[in-house]
Formats: sequence, structure tokens, C-alpha cells
Amino acid sequence: MDKQKTKKQALKRRQRRVRGKINGTAEVPRLRVTRSNNHIYAQVIDDVTRRTLVSASSLDAEFKASSENGANKAGAAVVGELIGKRAKAAMIDNVVFDRGGYLYHGRVKALADGARAAGLVF
Repeated sequence: MDKQKTKKQALKRRQRRVRGKINGTAEVPRLRVTRSNNHIYAQVIDDVTRRTLVSASSLDAEFKASSENGANKAGAAVVGELIGKRAKAAMIDNVVFDRGGYLYHGRVKALADGARAAGLVF
């Protein structure tokens, strides 16, 4: 079997497993992390209404003004701070963290630490 296809299937399996254990509501939405080789993305999602409440990524204009790179931990921390500030502005204090099938280290952990530094509780 194709190695890339196998890796994608394993990621999808891990994502389903994580999503089976957590759920976002209007009171406590889900903070979803997605990463690629060059960028990192974060969304705060209400799973009941299936709406994205707040989002931030390394493609945003505010992020580009910080002159960081989305492919490293420093850039992920900046995106975490952005998502935290935007969530606080939208009156969201508590979230459930969805690591998206990725291991909780490196860029994913840096994003979580940045969001916590901005005031999100999880």
C-alpha cells in the first residue's frame, strides 16, 4: 500500500478516536488544532450548532505582522495567543482542547501554551 495513504488513514483514525471522547458545546466549545508542514491553524467550534466561533492561523494578517514562521514552535505560540485573544473577545473563557490526532508536543503544545497565556482555560 502507498505509504502516504497509510499515514493519512492513521491520522484520520486518531482524529476519530479523539473526537469520540470530546465534544464542544456553546458553554465549553472545542479548540481544534490542525497543522501542515508550513502552517498551523486553530478553531474554536461549537459542535451542537456545527459553527466555528473563532479562528486563527499562520496565514492571518495579524500573524504575518509578527514576522514569525508558522512552521515552528514560536509561530505556533503566536497563533495560540491570537486564538486566545479572539476567544476572550467573543466571551469564551473555557474550551476543550482537541489535538486533532497529533501528539501533544512541539507545535501543538506551543499553541496550547500560547492560548493558556492569553487566558483560555483547558
